[in-house]
Amino acid sequence: LRFIKKTLKNHADEVVTLHKGTPMTLKAVFQSMNLSTYDLTVDMLDVHADRNTFHRFDKFNAKYNPIGESRLREVFLKTDNYMNGKYFARIIKEVASDLEESKYQNAELRLSIYGKSPGEWAKLAKWAVQYNVYSDNVRWLIQIPRLYDIFKSNKIMNNFQEFLSNIFQPLFEVTNDPHSNMELHKFLTHVVGFDSVDDESKPENPMLDADVKTPEEWDDEENPPYAYYLYYMYANITVLNHFRKEQGLNTFVLRP
Repeated sequence: LRFIKKTLKNHADEVVTLHKGTPMTLKAVFQSMNLSTYDLTVDMLDVHADRNTFHRFDKFNAKYNPIGESRLREVFLKTDNYMNGKYFARIIKEVASDLEESKYQNAELRLSIYGKSPGEWAKLAKWAVQYNVYSDNVRWLIQIPRLYDIFKSNKIMNNFQEFLSNIFQPLFEVTNDPHSNMELHKFLTHVVGFDSVDDESKPENPMLDADVKTPEEWDDEENPPYAYYLYYMYANITVLNHFRKEQGLNTFVLRP
């Protein structure tokens, strides 16, 4: 809340997003929601976790939208928005400096990689290095939403292997030759592991047997079961870890 108010006061005329192709300033975004700095309260932001938050995935997700507005999430909490994640980096740096000041507190923050395209890692690393979101008190955990079915239905990919390749191939390449992308190499030294996230209450057919399709054969419209996602994440991370260990680099945990 303090950050949003401060930014509104000092950077009201900064262009923060495009709406239907038209640039919008921060002031305009708030005007379009009929809000001024004086109206904003912590209760209004509605981002506190309450009892329902961890039972209902839709509620959990909604908590990431300040005042229930996805536009504010995009402006303040994204790394790949119109401003290349400038505000998000600033918030993180403020949180990190508080942690450093209190000395004995550490945070493990989460960033998402969606597996939509192989360029996501480079983009994320560029953001982290450009804004220097580095702190001795902060480590990163990468969460991977189980969205294959959505990418498939939007014709972004043909099979599950493409999803896996988008996530893991860039990591194998940069482990093999750190100079191929120094930013990503640097960023990965502060990543501790991976998490798999989605709505766990969705019903699914958990049948996994010897005849189950391999990822390049999995071209169904529907999502593979949770166990299938986790097995292939585990298999890739294990091989990647052996490779990184041989190269004298840090390794990753799988903590779904």
